[in-house]
Amino acid sequence: MFLSAIFYALENGCKWRALPKEYGNWHTIYMRFNRWSKNGCLQRIFKALQKEGIISMELKRACLDSTHIKVHPDASRALKKEANKASDAPKGTNN
Repeated sequence: MFLSAIFYALENGCKWRALPKEYGNWHTIYMRFNRWSKNGCLQRIFKALQKEGIISMELKRACLDSTHIKVHPDASRALKKEANKASDAPKGTNN
């Protein structure tokens, strides 16, 4: 089930939280994936699956990212409201 979850995430490009419940707890899958990636276990598994002819793809690099970045509206060049700029005008002028 663990390998099926990894293949599902790779094929669909989904977030870990978006894995179907049938694969189990997404956090457990992510932690195992992370641990096995670091110690080389996943690479050995993929090589063995290729050698046995179970999978025919050559996986050189897989990046599954669990982060996201929130951007402030100013960063996306959103227009600022003109009402907020009224205090910038010199006193006694009408804009």
